[in-house]
Amino acid sequence: MKSKYWKLLAVFLSIGIVAAACGSDDDAGTTTTAAPTTAAPTTAAPTTQVEVVQGGSLLDTVQARGTLHCGVSGSAVAFSETQPDGSVTGIDADFCRAVAAAVTGSADNVEFTALTASERFTAVQTGDVDVLMRNTTWTQSRDSSVGMDFGPTTYYDGQQLMARVSDGFSGSSQVADIDGSVVCTNVGTTTEKNIAEAALLAGAEITLLGFETSDEVYETFIAGGCDITTTDGSALVGRKAKQQPADQEWVIFPATPISKEPLGPTYGQNDSAWADAVNWTVYAMIILDEYGITSANVDDHVGDEAEVGRLLGGEGELQSGMGLAPDAFYQVIKQVGSYGEVYDRNLNPVGLYREGSANAGWLDGGLIYSPPAR
Repeated sequence: MKSKYWKLLAVFLSIGIVAAACGSDDDAGTTTTAAPTTAAPTTAAPTTQVEVVQGGSLLDTVQARGTLHCGVSGSAVAFSETQPDGSVTGIDADFCRAVAAAVTGSADNVEFTALTASERFTAVQTGDVDVLMRNTTWTQSRDSSVGMDFGPTTYYDGQQLMARVSDGFSGSSQVADIDGSVVCTNVGTTTEKNIAEAALLAGAEITLLGFETSDEVYETFIAGGCDITTTDGSALVGRKAKQQPADQEWVIFPATPISKEPLGPTYGQNDSAWADAVNWTVYAMIILDEYGITSANVDDHVGDEAEVGRLLGGEGELQSGMGLAPDAFYQVIKQVGSYGEVYDRNLNPVGLYREGSANAGWLDGGLIYSPPAR
C-alpha cells in the first residue's frame, strides 16, 4: 500500500494520538469552546456566557439579544463552509438562518461559531452557542449523560470509508479488506467507535489515527499518511468532489453504510419553548416543501386555507402561542426556503440527491416526515 516511510510515520503518530481517538461519546464536550463572532466562524478565543433572561426560556434570551448564536463546523463541504469573504455556506448554515428568521424575523441575525467535534457540546453547555447545526449524530449517550436534546433529523447519513483505487480498493470493497491499514478520522466523533467495532467484527486489524479537524484528516490522507479515511458518507462525497487530486482516484465503500447517523439540530436539555421554536422551524420547512411551496411562490399562498394558511400566519395560526410572530414561518420560507429548496441548493452540486435516498420525502419513499401543523 504505502511506502515504508509513511507506515513508520503513521505508527509513530498513533502512539500520541490513538489514545485520544477512543471513547468520543463519553469524552466529548470537555474542552474550551470557541467564541461567537460577528462575521466569520472562529475558534480563536473563549467568550463570556450569554446574558440569560431570568426565569425565561432561551427563546426569550435570543429574542432579547436579537441574534442567534449558531455552532457549525465551518469546514464541512456542502454543510457549513467558511468562504474567503467570511460568509458561511451550506445546508447547516441555512438551517441556522432559518431559525434566526423564525425567532428574530431576519435570517441575517445569526452569528456563526466554528467548533471542532470535541468543542461542540461544551459550547452548548456554557451558552456560547444557542444551537448546534453541526452534522451531529443523535445517540443515546448524547441524549442523556452528555446533556443534549435533539431536534428533527435534517439529514439521514451513515458512515462509510474512502480509499485510493491505486491501493486496490473499489466500490465493492468491504471492511474486512482494510486489514493492516492505517485509518484517519476525527477525534470526538462517533466514527472512532464505529470503525473500531466494525473492524473488530470483520477480523481486520487497523491502526487508527485521530485528528482534531477534518482538514487535518484529509491533508494526511492526500499526503499518504493513512490508507483509509472514514466519516459520514455525505462528508466523504463532498471531500471527494472538492479535494481529490488529479493524480489520484478515490473510492467510497461499502455500499451499505456501517452505521446510522441521523443528523439535526442539537441544543441543551429541558427547555421546551426553545426546542419547539427550533423543531417547528424545520417541520414547517418540510411541510411546506410537501405542498410545493418555495421562496419564489410563497407570496401566492399567503391566505391559503388549512395547514398551509396556518403555517404562513393566517387564520388559526399557532405560532403566536409558541412565542413567535404569526408570520414566523412565512419569513423562513421567504428568506431561506423550504426543505427541498435548501437541500437542492447545497447538496445537489456535490452529487447528493434526495431521489431514492432516505432523505426523500415520506411520500416519495424516504424518511423526511413531519407531524401535522394543527
